[in-house]
Amino acid sequence: MTAVATEKDVFKLVEAILYSYPQMKKEIQTIREHIMFDKEEIDENVGGGRPSLPGKPTERIATRLAMDRDLEQLERIVQAIEEVYNSLPNEYKRLIQLRYWTSRKYRWEKKMTWERIADELHVSQTTVYLWRREIIEAIAERLEEEGA
Repeated sequence: MTAVATEKDVFKLVEAILYSYPQMKKEIQTIREHIMFDKEEIDENVGGGRPSLPGKPTERIATRLAMDRDLEQLERIVQAIEEVYNSLPNEYKRLIQLRYWTSRKYRWEKKMTWERIADELHVSQTTVYLWRREIIEAIAERLEEEGA
């Protein structure tokens, strides 16, 4: 039996990714810094012979950056979100900022409600929900194209 993701599942996943975007950007930076500035390299070539990474430090760092699968996946996701975001009208961008990327001062503070976002953008709640769906679907399509 194979599991097929429903439209609702995909919607929830993409929305969770959108919420996580600011943390993903930080994680990419952390991984890059770790790769670039980590002086402790583990010699996995126990049996001798030539190492698989290039001998020059700059080439070794570039190779490690290119080979890190977690970094590659995060970068594809972030790139897909940024491409969609940059192509959106300003009102849609503001919706994303208000709902998904506005940090809360305290953990117990709730995210901004859809009603408040609609008021803030001077549109109806129905319009806000429509924009939300369009944004999530556009990001889902872009992620699929990226293979993320």
